[in-house]
Amino acid sequence: MAEQKSYTPLKIGLLTVTVAYFLFNLHTMFTLEWIGEWARTPGTFNTIQLIEDINATIGNSFRMAGSIIAIVALVIYFLKKSFSKKKSYLIVRVVLVFEAIYWLGLLASGASGVFRVFTSSPSLTYSLGYVLPAVLEATIVPIALFIFAYKLSPNKSMNSSIKWGLISGTVLVFVYWLLNTGIWVLVLPVKGSEYLTYPYVMGALLSTALGLLALTVYSVYTTKTLSRTESLQNLNLKPIGIIILGLGLFYLWNYLTWIFFGGDHVWSSWYAWLLGHNMDLWMLSLPLVGLPLLFNIRSISMGFKQNHGKLMYVTQGVGAVFVAVFLGAYLGGLPSTDVLHSEPIFKIPLIIFGAALLILILATIIMAAYLRKR
Repeated sequence: MAEQKSYTPLKIGLLTVTVAYFLFNLHTMFTLEWIGEWARTPGTFNTIQLIEDINATIGNSFRMAGSIIAIVALVIYFLKKSFSKKKSYLIVRVVLVFEAIYWLGLLASGASGVFRVFTSSPSLTYSLGYVLPAVLEATIVPIALFIFAYKLSPNKSMNSSIKWGLISGTVLVFVYWLLNTGIWVLVLPVKGSEYLTYPYVMGALLSTALGLLALTVYSVYTTKTLSRTESLQNLNLKPIGIIILGLGLFYLWNYLTWIFFGGDHVWSSWYAWLLGHNMDLWMLSLPLVGLPLLFNIRSISMGFKQNHGKLMYVTQGVGAVFVAVFLGAYLGGLPSTDVLHSEPIFKIPLIIFGAALLILILATIIMAAYLRKR
């Protein structure tokens, strides 16, 4: 019998990820340098820029509201130790709907891209690298999330909720692959093949084009395999943990390689996207949830056996400190777009705790694989 603890690794991971989700959204909401940028856009596209920014801000507001609800609910749960089933479902559904509205708020960007395709005959790389991802992210993601929220009900079949949860997750992974690969489609013709002579830049390209693609294929396989599960008790959490871990490691690895090796000599639209325009960099905290799930922990109140629990607690603790420093580097630059991770007060802890976190994640993965074979 797994021992019951107040603060299990999964609880720590969920709390850390939820805080990162909230605070990174806070950073997005109060980065105010975008105000008035449409006035600096030449030609007829300044009105389009205004519409895009207004729609995106409305979407961000809903995501911000959803993150507040999520963190308040999680804190109350930890303090009260329980939530009614009906209230739990309601909270999750509201957060899902607000997240869907956030993605729907990006529809203006997709529409403006389509408008440019028909009015100015842009290059094929622009159409594939920007327009296609922008249209799909603002359509298929909110549709999947709305359906998932509708299916998620204590009065409906749990199989339906599980199925659409898996489908929604797969759609998100696919869209993240498409979005990030699209940036490379735009960057490579400009920077040329010599840009890839830097090993960490090549690593960023491969982790995007091939790594996220492999994760998408695995997500499709997992959805097909687990979609007939009738209850949460029978749901195999290990494949879900692998997907969450893989997605989080994509962002964590690429962020840390910039912290370790980055600089003006490798700056490009890829890093401008990853570090600045990307509103999902908070997901570098996801390994803290994915790792406990590798052990198929079925409840956030369940602990670990003593022989490997210490490693998990150390990993979660180091991860929480790293995420705190990461968030401080972003929030410290408000309301400008400045990020302070190049300042020694942030960069040195990011290097130390980031390197330690990568080592601990690898050790935990090895332990999970070892225990599986026993």
